Amino acid sequence: VQLQASGGGLVQPGGSLRLSCAGRGFPVEGYSTTWFRQAPGKEREGVSCVSRRGGTTYYADSVKGRFTVSRDNAKSTAYLQMNSLKPEDTAIYYCAIKNFGCSMNGNDMKYWGKGTQVTVSS
Repeated sequence: VQLQASGGGLVQPGGSLRLSCAGRGFPVEGYSTTWFRQAPGKEREGVSCVSRRGGTTYYADSVKGRFTVSRDNAKSTAYLQMNSLKPEDTAIYYCAIKNFGCSMNGNDMKYWGKGTQVTVSS
């Protein structure tokens, strides 16, 4: 199983980024995908989750209305579109998967990908 998050970078406040989480070596349609983030000195936070077929999504209150999660199982990839970015969104973003339904709890995840750094700064 391989998961790889990409798409991070440096962006000004109010800007946008789209993160991708590419999976290999497993049947992606059997797993929900959750995005987490961790800022320096802070606990890991569940950001958003998309169900196995993309029909159900969940968001942390801190990102509702600004972030959109989606997936394309044909490409074995999940996405996190991040708009109206704020300095407090600065963190390393990780994707993780678990069998069946969504969870925003990191302890429920079965596999984790390496993170991608997002920095929001002027």
